[in-house]
Amino acid sequence: MEDTIFDKILRREIPAKIAYEDDHVLAFHDLHPQAPVHVLVIPKKKQPGIQAFSGASSEDIGAYMVAVAKVATHLGLDAAGYRVVFNQGKYGQQTVAYVHAHILGGRQMEWPPG
Repeated sequence: MEDTIFDKILRREIPAKIAYEDDHVLAFHDLHPQAPVHVLVIPKKKQPGIQAFSGASSEDIGAYMVAVAKVATHLGLDAAGYRVVFNQGKYGQQTVAYVHAHILGGRQMEWPPG
């Protein structure tokens, strides 16, 4: 797989405002936030997109999803709620070929989303 900006952030070659880190994920604030709270959560075990989870282990996927929930709790978003978004492929507006969850919060979300 090709090296991405997220690989470089994970290796600390590019600075990022880190929001949370554990053994499974790194979470950092988006450079172009779409909500008052907008954090990206990447797994430390690289996958090119959410579609790649079809071949990943249940343990890896589970650890990642639990970590996404922990990040939201760490950010204090539990009480009011938040949105988790995954973009996949060109039509899904995925801009980095590395699976990542967007956690958006701090305001009322709209529906439909896009």
